[in-house]
Amino acid sequence: LTVSIEPLPPVVVGETVTLKCNFKTDGRLREIVWYRVTDGGTIKQKIFTYDAMFNTNYSHMEDYRRREDLVYQSTVRLPEVRISDNGPYECHVGIYDRATREKVVLASGNVFLTVMSPPNNISVVAENTPAPFSRYQAQNLTLVCTAKGGKPAPSVYFKRDGELIEVISYTLPSANDQGSSSAGVRGARPLISRDLDDTKLQRSLSLLDPEGRSPRLYTESPQRVHTHGQQAYEPSPATEVIPETVVSREFPRWVHSTDPLYYFSHTHIPQSDGSVVVQARLTWTLNPQLDNDALFSCEVKHPALSMPMQTEVTLAAPKGPKLLMSPSRAKVGDTVRITVQGFQNEVFPEPLFTWTRVGGRLLDGSTQREGRELILERVPAELNGSMYRCTAQNPLGSTDTHTRLIVFGMYAELCNILWSHSEAAATLAVKLKSYLILMNYLRDNKYEIMFVTVS
Repeated sequence: LTVSIEPLPPVVVGETVTLKCNFKTDGRLREIVWYRVTDGGTIKQKIFTYDAMFNTNYSHMEDYRRREDLVYQSTVRLPEVRISDNGPYECHVGIYDRATREKVVLASGNVFLTVMSPPNNISVVAENTPAPFSRYQAQNLTLVCTAKGGKPAPSVYFKRDGELIEVISYTLPSANDQGSSSAGVRGARPLISRDLDDTKLQRSLSLLDPEGRSPRLYTESPQRVHTHGQQAYEPSPATEVIPETVVSREFPRWVHSTDPLYYFSHTHIPQSDGSVVVQARLTWTLNPQLDNDALFSCEVKHPALSMPMQTEVTLAAPKGPKLLMSPSRAKVGDTVRITVQGFQNEVFPEPLFTWTRVGGRLLDGSTQREGRELILERVPAELNGSMYRCTAQNPLGSTDTHTRLIVFGMYAELCNILWSHSEAAATLAVKLKSYLILMNYLRDNKYEIMFVTVS
């Protein structure tokens, strides 16, 4: 009795696999049993049996989910294989001994089933974000590309504007990773030369004033500085015309080399289902004036894929966020919410939002708040006309958006009352709009009017 099994090529999750057990004998067949071997060969799990004496076959996996089909006595088909099906299998054949007719002679063969799984998820994030913008100090930016669901571990590499990035590996791969280093790693070879783009050069130069200095930006200290003898300009409430939203941009003053060094590292994290999570990191010193609008892509190669998977991000400094105030006509005592609209997929890396009140503290006494929303609880009349600044910033730049809070109080209601009783009193109320007007009707079309200053 001799048993042999045809070797199997690697298969992909979801495919159908046929396990064929070939045997030669001049004896009488007793049974054929298929086993799956686990725990390094210490455990053999019976999965299928063919009983030649009764010409019956049955699965031993029905409580798990019957997936085995007998094709022809010694051949078993596994439809829709999973990662858990990966591993060695054995075919045991038993025949009756010709001499005794009762003793069973056994022989076996084995085969290894390799099940591959392509990555099912790939994503790119910026590490340690949201983060503030540094105007005077250079910052490193790290992109983390995560590929999940792959078996074996895929190869991960980065591209910039469609070109493969030459990188320097700053971690030594383990012994298990020697044969599967990422395709993006090329060692400390000369970097790809990227000349300064004319468009970006013009944009960088446009940020400087005629003397070569950066203009004052809104996110600097709000304190005003005046020369000796010069009076500070204070806008008059009667003449000031300011839109409800004001946007300003900020870029750094420092300039870096046009050829940064890119450092690459990757880690493999085995999962309980047999797949491997690969995290690849690309780190370099950020140059906002060159890296703004740069397209970075992470590509994943895997033997189960006919072409690489890819995801991409475009680095961008925040633009002026659109602010939504609710309720739109706030009254004294209302809770007002000022919320940032958009930015979910528009800006990468994710911006950090900071709220401040121009010329004073916030309602709760703090100097600033972080988050996508500013909540002002039970606003008093004193906040009417107050201006709030929302600063959206990431390592590429900073943007300020201002909005003014208008609080509607008793003044509007009293104006309606005055209109219905006395045209003259109503006209007077409009002229003195910075006061609360309290009016009592006396008699004979006479009124008692009081003007109360709002401090």
